[in-house]
Amino acid sequence: MEHPSLLLARAVLAFAGLLAVITPAAADEPLSLGAAVQAAVARSRSLDASTAAAQGAREMAVAAAQRPDPVLRLSLDNLPVEGPDRFSTTRDFMTMRSIALMQTLPNADKRRARGERFEREADAALSERAQRVALLQTEVAQAWLERRMQEQRWLLLQAQITEARVLVQTTEAALRGGRGSIADVFSAREALAQLEQGLIGAQAERANARLTLARFTGGPPDQPLADAPPFQRSPAAIGPLDRLPDLAALQAREAVARAEAEVARQELKPDWSAEIMFSQRGSQFSNMVSIGVSVPLQWDKPQRQQRELAARLARVNELEAEREEQTRERMLQVQRWQQDWQAGQARLAHLDAQRQPLAKQRTEVALAAYRGGREGLGAVLQARRDALNLALERLALERETAGQWAQLEYLFPDTSTGLKP
Repeated sequence: MEHPSLLLARAVLAFAGLLAVITPAAADEPLSLGAAVQAAVARSRSLDASTAAAQGAREMAVAAAQRPDPVLRLSLDNLPVEGPDRFSTTRDFMTMRSIALMQTLPNADKRRARGERFEREADAALSERAQRVALLQTEVAQAWLERRMQEQRWLLLQAQITEARVLVQTTEAALRGGRGSIADVFSAREALAQLEQGLIGAQAERANARLTLARFTGGPPDQPLADAPPFQRSPAAIGPLDRLPDLAALQAREAVARAEAEVARQELKPDWSAEIMFSQRGSQFSNMVSIGVSVPLQWDKPQRQQRELAARLARVNELEAEREEQTRERMLQVQRWQQDWQAGQARLAHLDAQRQPLAKQRTEVALAAYRGGREGLGAVLQARRDALNLALERLALERETAGQWAQLEYLFPDTSTGLKP
């Protein structure tokens, strides 16, 4: 029979082999926008940190609501240090060996307020987690859209280079046949060189966009992308704007400040302490029991406890004012995103319906005139440059419009899965 360690090693190797078979297929599967967001949320460690912070605050809430631990005191009282009974613990009637137990007794309202303060801290941590989910989803969506745009830009330049190479071959053939000019050849070659130079920059930007998305998802940088969602459809239903994750986080922090103010209010009431002590004396003397109660003297309450309460209440007013101002700004921002998204759709529709057909017709007319000997090559190259610039302009406009759609789509994250369908 094989040793258990050998069996474990075989199992690990088998599992590694299974992963080696499965991983390439997963890497070849197109990555959709939703899948990228889901993978990033599942991989994020900052969300785990928020969850741990909430759990820690819940634990502290239980501890803070308890009474303080009792205090055990052992003492040797009234030990003589002079005379015939010096350092004797039994011969002097005042010498006592004492054991005491003291308990501080904060009232129930104070203990409840202390626990409530940490409960609100836990709520604030969860609110911040939801805020992080929303921010992460938006960042991943923007990274996915940026990579898609850079991929399309790279493909567009590749297609233009293919056409430019054909044009170079055409002008060189015409020159050899005595129908062209050396100037046309140089112009065609210069246009090709410009496109190739632009492709170098586009390739670097595409590589950076791939790395950025892979940083979020943890997948291979060269994993292909799936088709984009229909950016023309309305984003997911938008809830009340005052419940946006960042505003909800401000509300949670405001609740923490109110809980801290309540703790300060309860601190206006001093905590009483009770103590019982048993004292043992020499065998010829009787033992004794002492009972005591102590209470702090808040002799300067207006300058200490009440000042602290006033500071806590001022903090509440500060956070409330910040939340109201932030709410106004966020509502305006969301309304602007909606307007810009709608305007972007209209601009794309106009570009597709009006400007792109004109650019195509202009290129075709210039090429036909060049082939017929009515125009020089310069008109063809200019028409192609204008068509390329228009195509790049459309890519940038589509990227901007899709980015605004993503901002609206992920305003309210699905905190259960971290993903919107």
